[in-house]
Amino acid sequence: MPQGELAQVLRDVTDRADERLLVGPQTLDDAGVVVLGPSEGLPSGVRLALVQTVDFFPPVVDDPRAYGAIAAANSLSDVYAMGGKPFTALSLAGFPKDFPAEWRAEILKGGYDKIRESGAILCGGHTVEAEALFGYAVTGLVDPARVATNAGAKAGDVVYLTKSLGMGCLTTAAKKKKITWKELEPAARQMATLNDKACEAMNAAGAHACTDITGFGLAGHAMNIARASGVALEFVLRDVPLFPGALELAKKGLFSGGAERGRRALGPEVEIASGLEEPRVNLVFDAETSGGLLIVLPEGRAAALERELRARELPVARIGRCSEFRGKRILLR
Repeated sequence: MPQGELAQVLRDVTDRADERLLVGPQTLDDAGVVVLGPSEGLPSGVRLALVQTVDFFPPVVDDPRAYGAIAAANSLSDVYAMGGKPFTALSLAGFPKDFPAEWRAEILKGGYDKIRESGAILCGGHTVEAEALFGYAVTGLVDPARVATNAGAKAGDVVYLTKSLGMGCLTTAAKKKKITWKELEPAARQMATLNDKACEAMNAAGAHACTDITGFGLAGHAMNIARASGVALEFVLRDVPLFPGALELAKKGLFSGGAERGRRALGPEVEIASGLEEPRVNLVFDAETSGGLLIVLPEGRAAALERELRARELPVARIGRCSEFRGKRILLR
């Protein structure tokens, strides 16, 4: 669902009056956060919150086990984006009537492997006879004092991205038989990589805000931070990491449908500097699957984040900064 329509629907169905709801849908965050306390049976003074999210989607790769792993990593990522740790998971699956039993088994196994890797407990799930869809409802745990939301960014903060862009181009190219599974497999491994280590690095460094880059693309998810925080996000396009081969595919026009939708929907709030390479610009708007964390933190903590990322053998990609809002929310330079 487009971001604008989604925001309107959520505004109409949320219980804003309940003080236990720490993070609701108003800021289009990656997950909801609910504070637990004495009324839920916790001892006085204990600070604990639940992070709750759900995500599922159709196959993005033809390999059923890889699809299951990617769907699980994508679902778990919303908890990591809030600074939390996954605790429990429930699988959600739709399978066509004639779907091969061995494919169902492989999808479920691929997902379970990632749930187990995260340390979460798989408690069960629900299956319907429908088009192929798979994902999880995930509950995580987080200290209420260290929740990373869309609304925490401040002017002067710097911005880091922990995975390369280009999944929309690569999966689209594979669906159109323009690349082989061998060429897509490295991207599938990135999509199946958990954001747990990136979350640990972010928490250790002390981030102001965070989101993960998924279906709305880098521009769309950055827009959520910009709007919720009342700032602008400025990206240096040459510093945005691209997955090997993605730019070449982009030059051939092999984008997902998200690139055009995102650019059309967000265009009035985006300023694009002259002279930028058009395919690279489009990659910023294109949909991602199980992308990295977009981490926002003060300049003074940037060195600490870079140390924490390197210690976990993660990419260090500083891609921009936050500035005062002056009419445009996203600035591409």
